[in-house]
Amino acid sequence: METIRNRQRYNVGDENIPSYDRMITINTNAQVSIEEDTAFTSNVSVESSWTILSEITFPFLIAGLGTVCAGLLLDVVQHWEVFVQVSEIFILVPALLGLKGNLEMTLAARLSTVSNLGLMDNPEGKWKIIAGNISLTQVQALVVGFLASLAAIGFKFVTDGSVDVKHGLLLCTSSLITASLASLFLGIIMVLVILLSRRYNINPDNVATPIAASFGDLITLSLLAGIANTIYLRIHNQQWLVLVSTAIIILLLPMLWVVTKKNEFTEDLLRNSWVPIISAMIISSLGGLILDKAVAKYHGIAVFSPVVNGVGGNIAAVQASRISTFLHKTSRLGLNPEKDRGSCGNCIAEGVHLRSALVLYALVIPGHLIFLYIISYLGAGHAAYTLVFCCFYLLVALIQVAFLIFITNWLVFKFWEVGCDPDNHAIPYLTAFGDLTGTGLLTVAFV
Repeated sequence: METIRNRQRYNVGDENIPSYDRMITINTNAQVSIEEDTAFTSNVSVESSWTILSEITFPFLIAGLGTVCAGLLLDVVQHWEVFVQVSEIFILVPALLGLKGNLEMTLAARLSTVSNLGLMDNPEGKWKIIAGNISLTQVQALVVGFLASLAAIGFKFVTDGSVDVKHGLLLCTSSLITASLASLFLGIIMVLVILLSRRYNINPDNVATPIAASFGDLITLSLLAGIANTIYLRIHNQQWLVLVSTAIIILLLPMLWVVTKKNEFTEDLLRNSWVPIISAMIISSLGGLILDKAVAKYHGIAVFSPVVNGVGGNIAAVQASRISTFLHKTSRLGLNPEKDRGSCGNCIAEGVHLRSALVLYALVIPGHLIFLYIISYLGAGHAAYTLVFCCFYLLVALIQVAFLIFITNWLVFKFWEVGCDPDNHAIPYLTAFGDLTGTGLLTVAFV
């Protein structure tokens, strides 16, 4: 039986490791028997509830505070002239904030798995993996940013019957620049978190995705608001400047595409990662359409939407990352361990992942109470913080997270069973469903 320790001995230049996807395949698709799979499982240490709680609580709270700051910011900028006159920006908000789930959380989960498998211990391989993944997220960010702006324009046309050309240009330019810069900043942060976690013997699955969430919403929303406002002030008198900026950003795409394609660790991902990312963007945009209509009637929803969506997506991403790492260590792609099968019954009744699911779920009420207190203390939200309101708010959070944990345990196993790496396929869908369900449930609660 080839152990995890032996798996760390592959070198970057080996023919057996031509890409990231195939690295995982080589290291997890060994010809092993069911007895050998069982032996793998027994060699993987199971974290205690206290270990999980101690490692995840601080990142979870920091991530929550990041979403609170993003909510407070959205509560302010919703009254800016650009958000009032170009309301389609609200459709962009969940789609662009969802990039942290589509790209950065996926990047964090992917690098966490690679780190836990010991494949970043080789210095040469480590920097090739990092460079390839950063360039990959840039390509993905530019494509998704452009498609998100087209989706916003399309939804606006369907609902209102017309679209202002200058508004469309503003959406396209601000979306492209925001997606690129946010992805670059967050990608660098994720790399630092993974490297530090490896150095100090911390499980990156517990800390990387929460930290991505903590910075993701605030950085992305700040960039979107600032860039959109700047373009709005100049688009009437300096339209050429906006067009040139858009052209430069678009011209960067083929160059980044070539760099990513030539990197042995991201070549396969460049071809095979688009379906979940684009699907998640469309789902998040539907949540943005709900937010666009809800904000017009209930201004208070703006401050709570990033918090509920962010916390739910964060919890789902942590659970997905943990299960994915477990599967990479104990099984081979396409083989679903029978005792941990993600069926509708087992995903909530038994299995080694029940402990982490319960710990994560236990954080929902105390976490949201802290975030709710901060929002009410600062006088934001345009809402009366009565007992009834707080109960409905917490009920929304509990329902959303229960749904996300349930679907996480099912979806990750299903992707693994059909031969799709959950690190690249599951998290985009989970954060997108978090955006859609969170915004929808909040809207119902405000009604």
